[in-house]
Amino acid sequence: MGAVTTGPAQLAWSPAGFVNEIYPSFWWIPAVVLTAALAIKLPTIVRLWSDPLLRAVGGVLLLACAVFVSVAPSTIARVNRVTGVPNISAPWVYSLLTAFCGSCLLLIIAWRNGLGDRSASAVRAVRWVVAGSLGVIVALWALFALADAPVERLRDLDTYYANTPYMREMILLYLLAQTVATVITSGLIWNWVRTDGLDAWLRWGLKFLGVGYAAQLSFYAAKLPAVVARWFGRDLDWLSTGVAPPLACLSAILIAIGFILPHAGQYLHERWRVRLAHHRLRPLYVLMRTVDGGGVSFVLRATPELRLIRRETFIRDVLLPLARHIDEDRRRRTYETALALGHAPDHAKALASAAAIQDAVETRRRSPQTEPGHDPDTTDLLRDITTVSRALRRVEELALVRGRLAADGEVGREHGDAPALP
Repeated sequence: MGAVTTGPAQLAWSPAGFVNEIYPSFWWIPAVVLTAALAIKLPTIVRLWSDPLLRAVGGVLLLACAVFVSVAPSTIARVNRVTGVPNISAPWVYSLLTAFCGSCLLLIIAWRNGLGDRSASAVRAVRWVVAGSLGVIVALWALFALADAPVERLRDLDTYYANTPYMREMILLYLLAQTVATVITSGLIWNWVRTDGLDAWLRWGLKFLGVGYAAQLSFYAAKLPAVVARWFGRDLDWLSTGVAPPLACLSAILIAIGFILPHAGQYLHERWRVRLAHHRLRPLYVLMRTVDGGGVSFVLRATPELRLIRRETFIRDVLLPLARHIDEDRRRRTYETALALGHAPDHAKALASAAAIQDAVETRRRSPQTEPGHDPDTTDLLRDITTVSRALRRVEELALVRGRLAADGEVGREHGDAPALP
């Protein structure tokens, strides 16, 4: 607080002293978080550089990082010292904040309406946002050039110069302009959240954005009363220096999560789906390796998608000739037994196929030189390798089906008396 002086003992225990001690960390925490988010997102942005929305998200994150690096007191002091102009960091930081608010609003408009939207209303909205942001930035620098602000303020410039001509107008302009942009963006987001048919990841991302912009509005709600109080000779500087900074940090982190979550969530979900499919094929893959003796060679840099394709290909390549050893009559009776034990038709079919493949492996092992005399239709078997592989994990269920089949004496039945495989 500009005019307040405190001794060491008072500083150690007063709220102002506590704020002064932890103030710098308020700004570096979101800077680190945003940089980490940008680093995580960067490989996807580079790989899918043709996607304009991904590039826009990367640009917004980069601009947010620049804002929080620039607003740190150490950066403010360094910029002032390098340029030789006290407080020149003020219009620079305010310009970055204005550009950030405008960029977020443009991104939400493009994200919701699609980049292909060339309707008159969309074009008009974009022009208004761009013109308004540029107009505010030009006005900020013009007002700063007219103002007399010789005393450097690293943390409380807004309240210290709240009554100074032209500085007062500059501070009020940036606060009101960004408040308006935040209200509009927040309204668009919450209207979008209520839209039916949204992807789950997108909906969660929008919710994080909505809460983030609510925190940003709280930042302005703390800043404005502190500035206005100075006009009437009151001191509410603690709102500006103590309450507003953590709200800004919280807002930046939530907004970053909101922009990243839809893309990152869909990407991680797809990667998880691929890895899960690869894992589910393992039982059948291991069984097929006992037939072929080879398997898929490990490639360190192979993508999960490539590993899945190679495993599926290996299984089908081995299964295709092995299917000629399958006893279709026994497979049918195994299916009937599984149904009798209460399994659903699809699961009973998978159990019957799994048992038939195990029997075929054993038959081929005992008589490797014997050529089967039939050429079965393997369309369903090759298509359902995932369900068959999952059935192989049901060791107890397979044993129970085999046990019931043996208990029934494995007596052959007429094909018309038994349900056919679906």
